[in-house]
Amino acid sequence: MLDLARELRRWRAEGRELAVATVIATKGSAPRLPGAAMAVDREGTVIGSVSGGCVEGAVYELCRQAITDGQRVVESFGYSDDEALAAGLTCGGVIDILVTPVGPRATPALDAALDAVARDLPVALVRVVAGPDVPSGAVLAVSADGTYRGSLGGRAAWDRAVAGEVAGWLAADRTGLIRREVEGTTITLFVETSTSAPRLIVFGATDVAGALIRIGAQLGYRTTLCDARPVFATPERFPEADEVVVAWPHVYLATTGVDERTAVCVLTHDPKFDLPLLEAALRLPVAYVGAMGSRRTHEERMARLREAGVEEPALARLRSPVGLHIGARTPAETAVSIAAEILAARYGGTGVPLTGSSALLHADREEPA
Repeated sequence: MLDLARELRRWRAEGRELAVATVIATKGSAPRLPGAAMAVDREGTVIGSVSGGCVEGAVYELCRQAITDGQRVVESFGYSDDEALAAGLTCGGVIDILVTPVGPRATPALDAALDAVARDLPVALVRVVAGPDVPSGAVLAVSADGTYRGSLGGRAAWDRAVAGEVAGWLAADRTGLIRREVEGTTITLFVETSTSAPRLIVFGATDVAGALIRIGAQLGYRTTLCDARPVFATPERFPEADEVVVAWPHVYLATTGVDERTAVCVLTHDPKFDLPLLEAALRLPVAYVGAMGSRRTHEERMARLREAGVEEPALARLRSPVGLHIGARTPAETAVSIAAEILAARYGGTGVPLTGSSALLHADREEPA
């Protein structure tokens, strides 16, 4: 559900009756990861996707039925060529779908989870997939500190135990299934986690920066534009940015919060900004540091960073010239090149064409040969 939290929050505020279909497990070359969701309201309005199109029609009908009978259902979809019109995944993978009805009445735990996502706060949502007789709408919302709202069927001790375990899942940003023994019966739970958005910090108020900010927002990053020149760094020039900061780049970087998911892009192309900024950035535990410039600029920059005392392991982290080689010419094309390299670094991609390549389609998860 958290995949569609912002839209579902609006639907809930409007009092809509709906059902949510969520991918809870995958095998092989599945099109979407666990947590991907599609929602349908009683009027037939659809948001989201669970397969990119392969089985959406069949899942839509499951949602409509769940709205009518109020019962959760689990359905598995795999490759099928038995019938021309059979619902199946053309990619050959398998996905398991949990369909949960959501009535118009207030559900404090669910609404708390949706509100947390809207406020960019970490939260985990737990639903029953199979096991003891538990109401279809039973959910548990767990915060990062292990506090929780809701119940999985009125078992207080069980709720506390699950919340404690799920808090660890939230810290690790894990989504998936849990199977446990409860009073001699196996119960299966699906845990969805939503952490705060990763940061994309772009230095340099340029046309490329504007295009990169737009792409970053679409990819789910919380975006910041920073430049020391107030005439260029304005919200009007960068309306898609979550924040626009006027400050010397290295000073801002030293005072803002970053983590191992943060991407730093240096597009200022001016040594008086670039060098102190890169010297600071390369010593931080961030996911990505990229800098714009020609190969000649890169060599000069590396030499000056060495003179400043930046060691070779840190210098090896610098992506410069920034971006993947795709023949980009315009600011928008250059932004695509940079964003693609950020994603490749995040997920372990190679950046090579998939045609003729043996590289895994999803390098961060297993696929069959």
